[in-house]
Amino acid sequence: MRLYVDNNATTPVADQVLGAMLPYLREGYGNPASIHQFGQQARAAVEQARAQVAALLNCKPEEIVFTSGGTESDNLAILGVVRAGSGRKRHVITSAIEHHAVLHTCRALERQGVTVSYIPVDATGLVDPDQVRRALRPETSLITIMHANNETGAIEPITEIAEIAREAGVRMHTDAVQSTGKILVHPQEMGVDLLSLSAHKFSGPKGAGALYVREALALEPMIYGGHNEGEPRPGTENVAGIVGLGAAASLALEEMDSGRVRIRELRDSLEESILSRFEDVGVNGPALRGPESDALRMPNTSNLYFDRVEGESLVIALDLGGVACSTGSACSSGTVEPSHVLMALGHARERAKSSIRFSLGRTHRREDNQFLLEQLTSVVRRLRALSPQTSVAETRS
Repeated sequence: MRLYVDNNATTPVADQVLGAMLPYLREGYGNPASIHQFGQQARAAVEQARAQVAALLNCKPEEIVFTSGGTESDNLAILGVVRAGSGRKRHVITSAIEHHAVLHTCRALERQGVTVSYIPVDATGLVDPDQVRRALRPETSLITIMHANNETGAIEPITEIAEIAREAGVRMHTDAVQSTGKILVHPQEMGVDLLSLSAHKFSGPKGAGALYVREALALEPMIYGGHNEGEPRPGTENVAGIVGLGAAASLALEEMDSGRVRIRELRDSLEESILSRFEDVGVNGPALRGPESDALRMPNTSNLYFDRVEGESLVIALDLGGVACSTGSACSSGTVEPSHVLMALGHARERAKSSIRFSLGRTHRREDNQFLLEQLTSVVRRLRALSPQTSVAETRS
């Protein structure tokens, strides 16, 4: 048996999504910028997908700009706002736990003379809106704070932060790559100006994403060319990928309510079993479970530390036993440094490196939890037996 619980890294493409895409990998190969019938069929498919994504976000289709994924969307939002601003607007506010698509973009801006304030988080990984308010300056052009953290699942108080941005006349962007398609994400209700999403995080294909851009907001493009996605994003559209994104958006909207509750119940059951079975194990990030956790943590995510076990070793051993999980962001795999997210929560280096993430998907079943627990019990006992810090009592019966 093979069990995949790394859905925050990527998700399998749903059958409905693949079925929608296939015609545009075969006979529907027209360029959507062409005026002949082949091109106009492709254009119609792109615009239908735009409407589907807009329906998921409860916004206008013309506010959707298609991109190659979350990284490009984050870059376009951040660089587009800063470069479109006046010369004196050279300050950006972000958080210490952002995805590297945001952090590395901010580092690049710093090398160009832009000042960036990195807001810390509390022990559960949440940003204090008052700290964002205190970081504001007359030259602040943008606040970019993620909606849900990819490692811990912590959901940030974006609506409160967006209100602070609006009062100050500052643009607000949120990286909603981990939340879109899993929980309700409505940028207008949140009050944000820009919002990033990626298809492959909710049963769509890799290489397709979108940026919500509030109507009439001007962005400076990162690349230059034709007018395919308007001024912000030139280039021939990835029609099949965009169609897949649209189909995934429709599927997510259809399954949202029931799927969110079912996955959260499975996550809670798994987490409770692990915490009751093992000593020296705990939750990284918000630890609430049940309906009261919905406002604080993504329903599918459980990030846990296992003291006296090295996280990478645990992931490798679980993989050999048939369970695919991760130590955190897939974009940081292979590094020897502990997670910057867990370190920002105040963890010691050893604890940060002893943590792994289980992120459940839409096809996860209750019997999958049992298989995971069986493999985890065997692996943790074996690895702790090899640890020089092992205590006498390893697990509770």
